[in-house]
Amino acid sequence: MDDQTDVSLIGNEQRVSSRGRFVYVLTFFSAIGGFLFGYDTGVVSGAMIILKDQFHLNNIWQEMIISITIAFAALFALVGGVINSFLGRRGGIVIASIIFIAGSLTLALANNKETLLIGRAIVGSGIGIASMTTPIYIAEISPVEIRGRLVTFNNVMITFGQFVASCIDGLFSSNKESGWRFMLGLAAVPATIQLVGFIFLPESPRWLIGKGRYNEAKDILTKISGDREAAEREIEMVKSTVDNESSSNVTMLVTLLKDRGVRRALVVGCFLQLIQQFSGINTVMYYSATIVQMSGIRDATTAIWMAAVTAFVNFIFTIVGVILVEKVGRRSLTLGSLAGVVGSLLFLALGFLLSSTHSPPVITHAPVSASDHCYQFSHCSDCMQTSTCGFCYVETNHNISSSWCYPVNSTDPQVSVDGLCDTTSTSDTYFASNYCPTKYSWMALAGMIAYLACFAPGMGPMPWTINAEIYPQWARDTANSYSTAVNWISNMFVSLTFLNITQALTYQGAFLLYACLAAAGFVFLFLFLPETKGKRLEQIESMFQQRWLVPCQKNINYNSLRSNSVVDEGLSDEE
Repeated sequence: MDDQTDVSLIGNEQRVSSRGRFVYVLTFFSAIGGFLFGYDTGVVSGAMIILKDQFHLNNIWQEMIISITIAFAALFALVGGVINSFLGRRGGIVIASIIFIAGSLTLALANNKETLLIGRAIVGSGIGIASMTTPIYIAEISPVEIRGRLVTFNNVMITFGQFVASCIDGLFSSNKESGWRFMLGLAAVPATIQLVGFIFLPESPRWLIGKGRYNEAKDILTKISGDREAAEREIEMVKSTVDNESSSNVTMLVTLLKDRGVRRALVVGCFLQLIQQFSGINTVMYYSATIVQMSGIRDATTAIWMAAVTAFVNFIFTIVGVILVEKVGRRSLTLGSLAGVVGSLLFLALGFLLSSTHSPPVITHAPVSASDHCYQFSHCSDCMQTSTCGFCYVETNHNISSSWCYPVNSTDPQVSVDGLCDTTSTSDTYFASNYCPTKYSWMALAGMIAYLACFAPGMGPMPWTINAEIYPQWARDTANSYSTAVNWISNMFVSLTFLNITQALTYQGAFLLYACLAAAGFVFLFLFLPETKGKRLEQIESMFQQRWLVPCQKNINYNSLRSNSVVDEGLSDEE
């Protein structure tokens, strides 16, 4: 038989057509959680451009509103493990849906920045539970021969949610008074659809078997597979697996580290999640509209629609990753993706460097007192980089006829200290607190598109796919929880520090830093990440028992493992 055959809750390939629709219905409704994940993390990019004007948000408040979502996602990803254990996968998804609805309504009705912060925290709780529960549910109800494709569909829904969020941002960006309420509140609609759907959809058969509810599990497996005898065989196979891993729910970190193979797998898995975030993906997604605006596109609506273009590229190239993963392999796709990320980050750094080098000069100091801090700057790039100053300029026939560096309003950083050069003005006078008008604006958009085209097929889904494969059964849940925690914590760190890093290192320095981190990640993964394509889980476990350096590993005769495989025993019975 084919070596890539593995344990499945559904039978063999001959039953694909009979099981058809129901498993796809289950996958679709559960993947709405991925859509909400993507929507709620992506919508803030465009909404923030309006929110910072509406509520006079400084850099610290902007970072708090974004980062508190990630902090609560990290916390509730761990809480989600307890929920899944006691209430099941279905219970976890229902609870996440209710939390999404509550958070979306809180945000839509917010009247101050404190309520915004609370709403974003509630939404983060839902994201944390959904991000942990949805992939598990899909994997446990999917046939082995299409399991990878269906689990990756959750990643496609995440990027689709980010794209829809960008379009919603664009549609409501012209409504400066209440457009942001629609942006943040509309997430309640898909959350309600998921909640209603899961009132009627079943629990994971594997969870039911683990709880001794065999008759319920048999009914669900029969409905999925279309074969009651096959469902009974599956129950017996899963029962033996569950019995063998009954102690895995209390596996501690020290236990994982004692095992040589698990220790190495955990290092590789956690590093994959770490480098996914430290290569700057959420900087690009969360702040995409702002980055475009910083590059010299002053109109907020235009910046938001350009951010929608980047989200669409991310969505399309995630689909490309689904197509390529079984053709080129996990390792090759990851390394190729990361190499492209390094190149595109360097391009972004170059674009901002050119914008800084060719930024317009300060033409007059007349409106500014000589004792003022902003008086000393002679170019827009220096003036704009300082949080207390902004670049005020007058355009005549698309040329800057006058400009000066002017103090920023302490309560509203989007306008100058005395209200002149308001960014909402329809006159030819503009105030740039975070960008310079420059002919190199296109490089930011081109760089982000190139970045996402490289990131989305590989570094987007592969850390999740590989982490689902590289741990033995007894350690899989616990090890995945640690690697997921690394992802969310590093995600929070990057989103919390990006704006301050740009002020300390300049924009080009920030992207150069991410390029260096991605390059270091490439070297590490080239040395330590093995190829798992076409390998049974038992084979992958043995791969991590070999030497650490992948180029130095010798080929192992995997056929020797077949006699010990539960799958092969089942298959030999069928033969």
